[in-house]
Amino acid sequence: MKLMGLNASQVEESRAKYGANTLTQIPPDPLWKKVLEGFKDPMIMILLVALVIQFVLFLFGQAEWYEPVGILIAIMIANGVASVSESRQEGKASALKAEEESKEMAKVIRDGALHEIHVSEVVVGDIVYLQAGDKLPADGEVVEGELKLDQAALNGETEEAKKTPNDSGEEYNIKDLLNTCYCYRGTVVVGGEGYVEIKVVGDKTLFGQLALEVQEDTRQTPLQVKLAKLAKQISTFGYIGAIAIIVGIFAKTLISGNLPATFVDWLKLTIEAVTVAVTIIVCAVPEGLPMLTSILLSYQSLRMAKDNVLVRKINGLETAGSLSLLFSDKTGTITEGRLSVVELATGNVMKFDKLADMNDALKMDVVTGIGVNNSASASDGQIIGGNSTDRALMGFLVDSKVSEEVGKADVKSFDAFNSTKKMSSVTISRNGRAITYFKGAPERLLEKCATFEDEKGEIRHFTERNYLNQYIDTQAGRCMRLLAVAKGEEGAFDEGKLTLVCVLSIRDNVRAEARDAIAEVQAAGIQVVMVTGDRKETAVAIAKEAGLLKDISDVALTSQELAEKSDEEVKELMPRLRVVARALPTDKSRLVRLAQELDMVVGMTGDGVNDSPALKKADVGFAMGSGTEVAKEAGDITILDDNFSSIEKAILYGRTMFKSIRKFLIFQLTVNVAAVLTCFIAPLIGENEIMTVIQLLLVNLAMDTLAAIAFGSEPALKEYMRDKPVPRQESIVTRHMLIEVIIAGLFITCACLLVRFVPEIGSWLGQTPRLGAEGKILDSVRTYLNSAVFATFMLAITFNGFNARTNKLNVFEHLGRNKNFLLVMGVIILATFVFIEIGGEVLSVTPLSWTTWLICAILAFLIIPIDLIRKSVLKKEKGE
Repeated sequence: MKLMGLNASQVEESRAKYGANTLTQIPPDPLWKKVLEGFKDPMIMILLVALVIQFVLFLFGQAEWYEPVGILIAIMIANGVASVSESRQEGKASALKAEEESKEMAKVIRDGALHEIHVSEVVVGDIVYLQAGDKLPADGEVVEGELKLDQAALNGETEEAKKTPNDSGEEYNIKDLLNTCYCYRGTVVVGGEGYVEIKVVGDKTLFGQLALEVQEDTRQTPLQVKLAKLAKQISTFGYIGAIAIIVGIFAKTLISGNLPATFVDWLKLTIEAVTVAVTIIVCAVPEGLPMLTSILLSYQSLRMAKDNVLVRKINGLETAGSLSLLFSDKTGTITEGRLSVVELATGNVMKFDKLADMNDALKMDVVTGIGVNNSASASDGQIIGGNSTDRALMGFLVDSKVSEEVGKADVKSFDAFNSTKKMSSVTISRNGRAITYFKGAPERLLEKCATFEDEKGEIRHFTERNYLNQYIDTQAGRCMRLLAVAKGEEGAFDEGKLTLVCVLSIRDNVRAEARDAIAEVQAAGIQVVMVTGDRKETAVAIAKEAGLLKDISDVALTSQELAEKSDEEVKELMPRLRVVARALPTDKSRLVRLAQELDMVVGMTGDGVNDSPALKKADVGFAMGSGTEVAKEAGDITILDDNFSSIEKAILYGRTMFKSIRKFLIFQLTVNVAAVLTCFIAPLIGENEIMTVIQLLLVNLAMDTLAAIAFGSEPALKEYMRDKPVPRQESIVTRHMLIEVIIAGLFITCACLLVRFVPEIGSWLGQTPRLGAEGKILDSVRTYLNSAVFATFMLAITFNGFNARTNKLNVFEHLGRNKNFLLVMGVIILATFVFIEIGGEVLSVTPLSWTTWLICAILAFLIIPIDLIRKSVLKKEKGE
């Protein structure tokens, strides 16, 4: 039958009626929109409030111009780094996608002739001609020929699907990917050739429907939840502190009896109280935290790219560190994603996994039996043609570096695999004799074998077959695909006089590194569940080898068994769930939803279009680098080498980032608590401005920015993978962190107040408080003591940085792996020295003597032994 296809008018009519073969794409947010979205961050919102207040005070002449400008710069840096980084990553992904799409072509018959057009021009009713290597441009039905399709992009499995015309006219379910007539967009032809009539295009294809599902909003990340909670707590602390300082100043004025005489004096007192209150609020807010998260995300993203991990969506990294449940695809992630030869056994069950270990005679027969008797071929290390089994066999020879020994020049005849005979054969000429090699199902060949070739290459009679049959049953139980190789002269097959060469075990094998990576992830308290479209027996066998199924209480379900259970029943068994077989895309989305309802932080891996909705819905989606563009777009992180061990690295980097944020918070909150308490208590006991606004600005901006760099460079330590996942709702500031902050904050406050108000310490500093004519301390002495207070404060918070970066007694542990920390702390000390020594009246400081610097340094250094005492007590409580 000659296929004519559509004519030009029919093409236009079809396009007008059914639409173009394009997928709806929601463009990524432009940079300006990402920046605006960043202002919704709770920390940024608090800073915006502080900015407005500082700006109003500047308008009234109660603040310098650099104060609101400094806060504005902190906001823009914090917001801009993350937005620019994410925008660049999306730009790279979009460019790669556009380049790939421009190359997608399809061969169609129109007006009785074959034309090559762009995929987007295909319409409903087109007759598409397909050959091996072609990708389906849209969904349709086979009308002529026979096709073998790789449908892994849709169902995640390597098993080929055979598609033929529906000559019987029977109805079939197009949603069942295993039907024998219907083909789907995104699948690849691996064998045969034929013609497909297009039935649906664009978003109406199965590929398109799944792609649309991924374009939906996702919930807040765990870090966003924790930061929102922290922002509320900090703002409350700041507001209470501000109100308290206003009340305190008015109370002090009333108690002292120095009441303002006029309305203007009352107004000045009020403005002074409000100014100090705003200073308290600014001190309470860790401006560096948004900046730190931005620097951390960008810095860690660059580090991860070297480990084959591309962070497409910045927040995906921090979420990876909080994972409590990971749904992993099987094919290509836990397994190698391709069939490979696992083992060879002779008739007396001598096992080999390498050709190099074989006797030369046996090796030659194996190479001939699986290499010459093969529809695939090898060229420059590449496998060309053949079905998945033949490609696996040829790949084994290539890996063994013997593919060049596969000589097909002596071939007299070749009979390709036949599903009826369940075998293939090749006849070659060797030493003047014709020898035929057979390769096929063991049950078909073993009954024809009277002898076998042993490990020494010697021919022996088959006197005992039970051992071999037992081995075959064992391998079948491991879900191995078994092939027998035999040889014989002309007529040997019919006479039952073949010689068995070997039995091969073939399987999509578990990655060696995946076992260790899964064990590491499980040790980190993360539950791993394998979700696969494969049958249950195969899935269970793979899960056992990968270390997923260990205990008798572990659960493995099929899609049907899962569907029969209610949501509550699934939630109940979720902690024991390890395997879901014959899984549908809807199963994955349902599992993610139920796990999230249990307040778990959920990860999902995948590579096919079928995985995309679940990748999008999960808290963090890991898309495979070899997967479809739809899957990559839906995922947050792309695993470039498709390896489970790279997922483990992503989790480690995520945990490192979360640890760094907590370290920074200990450091920064200590600074803020100490600054707030010092500025709050000092006015109540006689010093209204113990630290000036510009000094506090130095503390808040320089310390925040520099500390973000210091803690953002912390190394990724394997020990973090021994910690349990942090619950989604747990506060980012733990009880032990709060105790550390309070103890350090109180010590720094006491140290500063002692330097300023205790005469004995003033004497040590060479500045015995001397009173002026009005009974007040002399300005020169006051400035000197305040300068010493600032030096003590800055040195103390610098030394406390060493306490904050580790909970170990050795504060210098792993310090050599974070040289930025040492550099930053050195810069802070140097900047403090320069600030005090040359700042003069402009900065309200005066140079200090070397004796004063030494005393301030010793007093500040005491914060390290004090924290060591706290750590020792904590370790005793934990029984360590």
